[in-house]
Amino acid sequence: MLMKGVTLRGLEVFEALARTGSVAQAAEITGLSQPAVSQQMRNLEAALGVELVDHGRRPMRLTPAGRSFLARTRKVLSELRLAQSELTVMDLSNLSTLSIGLIDDFDNDLTPRLATILADSLTRCRFTLTTAPSHEISKAIKEGNLHVAVAASTGEVLEGVVEYPLVRDPFILVAPKGEVSDRQHVLRDLAALPFLRYSAEQLISRQIETHLSRQKLDFEDRFQIGSHLALMAMVARRLGWAITTGLGYMRAERFHDQIDAFALPGAAFSRTISLFAGADWSDRVPREIANAMRQLLRSQMLDPAVSRLPWLEGHLRLVDG
Repeated sequence: MLMKGVTLRGLEVFEALARTGSVAQAAEITGLSQPAVSQQMRNLEAALGVELVDHGRRPMRLTPAGRSFLARTRKVLSELRLAQSELTVMDLSNLSTLSIGLIDDFDNDLTPRLATILADSLTRCRFTLTTAPSHEISKAIKEGNLHVAVAASTGEVLEGVVEYPLVRDPFILVAPKGEVSDRQHVLRDLAALPFLRYSAEQLISRQIETHLSRQKLDFEDRFQIGSHLALMAMVARRLGWAITTGLGYMRAERFHDQIDAFALPGAAFSRTISLFAGADWSDRVPREIANAMRQLLRSQMLDPAVSRLPWLEGHLRLVDG
């Protein structure tokens, strides 16, 4: 039983306030009025007997007790959101066939969970799920070989395909542990190490190269790696540095103790991960799958990413459809 005065709404308000430092923004996130947000925080702090935020500072900052409680709060809310996502796709039993392609960035946790959720609902359906890089998934949906696909958006409007944006995924820089001594001059500290690229045929590679060209940055083309985990392993082995994304970093969890992550120097840029569906499909099915994906993304990837790299807050974020 929860301690008297500790409510789910109070935990949601606390998380939103910790994320933004602003009562006004927390009110916008939670759908409450500003006085209601303030009251929820007073109730929660009274129930716990400690101050969770420094109310005298703007933006508000967490107290040491607040930082400790936030980690627990995020875990609790993450589990609740995961449970909600498992109920989101309610009844697809009328479908006879469904083929889905998913970007391989989600192989660790999200894809298996989505597969089990859908399998429980698709009781009379011939169900096929494929994972592959974005450029292969995009080609398959464009050619009509998949009913639904989740991949990085190219920004291109595809005829006969409807796009449902899911998440904004910022590009970040990853380097061998301890190699960078000054976060303000990351590229200077990495000058002696080669830049490790994704292989040229991959969409993520084209997006990175376009950005580097805009920023007038040119690095020797020595390494092109087709496997994301192989690329992260090379960074971990101190063979070079790379540009990836927030979700790419989370996929490489096994190397987190051997690599450091940094905001990309210069102008920030992101990719959008979207769900794509044939326009001849009923809007209900892809929209329900998109809603389930957003819940899974938040609980399995976004919340853990922000917990590990707090500077990703507000940059790695869901896009509501």
